[in-house]
Amino acid sequence: MASNIANSDLKINGRIYRLPTQPTVVVCVDGCEPDYLAQAVATGQMPWLKRTLALGSGLTADCVVPSFTNPNNLSIVTGAPPSVHGICGNYLFDTATGTEVMMNDPKWLRAPTLLAALADAGKSVAVVTAKDKLRALLGHQMKGICFSAEKADQANLKDNGIENVLELTGRPLPSVYSADLSEFVFAAGVKIMQQSKPDVMYLSTTDYVQHKHAPGTDGANAFYRMMDGYLDQLEALGCVIVLTADHGMNAKVAMDGTPDVIYLQDWFDDWLGPSVARVILPITDPYVVHHGALGSFATVYLPEGSDVDAACKRLSKRKGMEVVLTRAQAAERFELPADRIGDLVAVSERFTVMGTSAVRHDLSALEVPLRSHGGISEQRVPLIVNRKLPGLDLSRRFRNFDAFDLALNYAQ
Repeated sequence: MASNIANSDLKINGRIYRLPTQPTVVVCVDGCEPDYLAQAVATGQMPWLKRTLALGSGLTADCVVPSFTNPNNLSIVTGAPPSVHGICGNYLFDTATGTEVMMNDPKWLRAPTLLAALADAGKSVAVVTAKDKLRALLGHQMKGICFSAEKADQANLKDNGIENVLELTGRPLPSVYSADLSEFVFAAGVKIMQQSKPDVMYLSTTDYVQHKHAPGTDGANAFYRMMDGYLDQLEALGCVIVLTADHGMNAKVAMDGTPDVIYLQDWFDDWLGPSVARVILPITDPYVVHHGALGSFATVYLPEGSDVDAACKRLSKRKGMEVVLTRAQAAERFELPADRIGDLVAVSERFTVMGTSAVRHDLSALEVPLRSHGGISEQRVPLIVNRKLPGLDLSRRFRNFDAFDLALNYAQ
């Protein structure tokens, strides 16, 4: 799928990109609802961003649904939706083996990444991600630097293209449940840019802060103030910077502040009998402390011969549902691989999440009212470039996976 068109062009996954002539950094800020930026800029927390919005380009875009980390990060680095690259969640039901598995193995990837293609074209590439679950996918077949902040102490030249990362940053290994994990990503990115000046860098953070702190709160503003300082340093190094997000974030609570949850497996068990249907929550990953594996997107497998349309209509009437679609409908609307989703896809409303069975979700670690994502209501994300973009059609629908198109084809 990747081929050179000319000395300065690269074709990958149906799109043509120019090779970079300036150091280029694409940043995916996990869980960055646009209001986080608006509140931080309005209160003077982000002088770099305020200047960038005035002198560069400030757009909003749609992420892919399900609005989760893995499918969107892979969309950004492939420039394509999940129907092309195959990563349709953090977690899926593998029908071939009858098991539920994490989608963090490159074997699930169906398309090459632009990062690998740029490296093959002779450009130096560096990737720093917060959580290790993304590292293997982002770095698949890529020559260059690729490591996670979570396991920065284990980075080595053979596997990651870099060593002594803790010494490089002058920072200790961060906790996976902390704002420090994302700050480590930015600190490492700045140091690598200062020392190695890679042609292309991809930085991906974690949404620990966004799960705990609403826009405009002290915790959120402190995070965006920190981020702004590192972006200012990258711009001072001459970088083209594109800032986007993998998804937004919303409160998912009832009026009394408790999580507003539809336990979908319990719902199907009450209707069809125990374990007749299988509910899969693609938000599931090893880091459940801040969201309890509760999100606004679920997929459901029904027994062979089931009346799928009738089940779709019945579930659609459940209070809290925004839309329920059949496999074909969901694959078309959300650009998903039809063979990796269930017979039904359910999306809950803005303030509602879905679980499997109540007994399977431990919410005791939630220290603040639940904030989560996954649905259509978390689809709007920022798409910001620290350059004017001459010739760009501003009337088109922008996606977060247009980030490299803007960075390489318009901002250079």
